[in-house]
Order: sequence, then C-alpha cells, then structure tokens
Amino acid sequence: MNLLFRLMLQLFRSRFRPRQGLMEVASLRMRVLPTDLDINLHLTNSRYLALMDLGRIELMLRSGLFKEVLRRRWLPVVSIASIRFRRQINPFERFDLHTRVLGWDDKWFYMEQRFETAQGLAAIGIVKGLFRGPQGNVSTQELVALAGHAGELEKSTILEALDDFEQQLKTSSQTE
Repeated sequence: MNLLFRLMLQLFRSRFRPRQGLMEVASLRMRVLPTDLDINLHLTNSRYLALMDLGRIELMLRSGLFKEVLRRRWLPVVSIASIRFRRQINPFERFDLHTRVLGWDDKWFYMEQRFETAQGLAAIGIVKGLFRGPQGNVSTQELVALAGHAGELEKSTILEALDDFEQQLKTSSQTE
C-alpha cells in the first residue's frame, strides 16, 4: 500500500520537475521505510522490483510520455527484469534510483536502473519491456516519436545477450 502513496507523491512532485529527453537519466530520491524491510531488516529483494516500476514511471513523466500513454490506453509490460545486488540498503537510508533507456529494437525497450546510496552502487537492474494498447503491441518507433526523440539506436551486444537469455528461459520451461 505504501507504494500507492509514493506514486501519488511522485505524480504531484513531477509537476515541479523539469522536462527531459527520453535518453536522459531520470532520478528519484527515496528513503527505505519500515514497510520496505524484510526479516533481515534491510530493503527486501521484492521491493527493488516494485521501486523500479516507479523509476520507469518517472522516466515517462519527465519525458512527457505519461499523459500520452494514458490517453492512448497503452500499458507497459515487462518481459524480463534482472537485478544484481551489490550491497544492502538499511532502514531509513536514503538512496537514488536512476533509470535510463539503453536502447530499443522494433518491439522492445531496454532500460538500466541503478540504486545508489552514499556508499555507492547498491543494486543494478536491466529491464526489457514494451507497451501494449487496445490494438496490440505498440511499436517502439511510435513511442519514441511521441517523446520527441529523433534517430535510431542500434541494439548492443548486451541487449542481444538479454534476448538470448530470455530464449533460454523459454526453451527450458517448455522441456520441464
């Protein structure tokens, strides 16, 4: 439930933040709340993924996509979310969540999300996702054009490796 309050606060604060380009880093400053803790008294693993949702929303808000996505009734869909934990984030500790677009292909967006504290990098995640509308999947080019970004990005080797990883997961789940 506290993520709902964080979302409402984020929506309010976004009105006062400057607009930015799609390829710029969107940052959110947060603090670990008691409801974010697990039995080990640090930010629980599952909360990282939920907070990453807020980071992606911040990117949409700051790039001007949020209203357009809502107006068109498009929904974000995550295919892969992979996270590497480096160090724990303790109760009441402040951290910044930095979200950036790494690239896209015809169907998918690829994003990096970093959790950073005063002590440095705490976790890093990679997310692969798309937008789905009433008529089906939305092309990345349509969304990129809505954000006012001109130009193509080539898919990097790491993004191709992420696609290979997803294919391995699909293959292994079919044989089980």
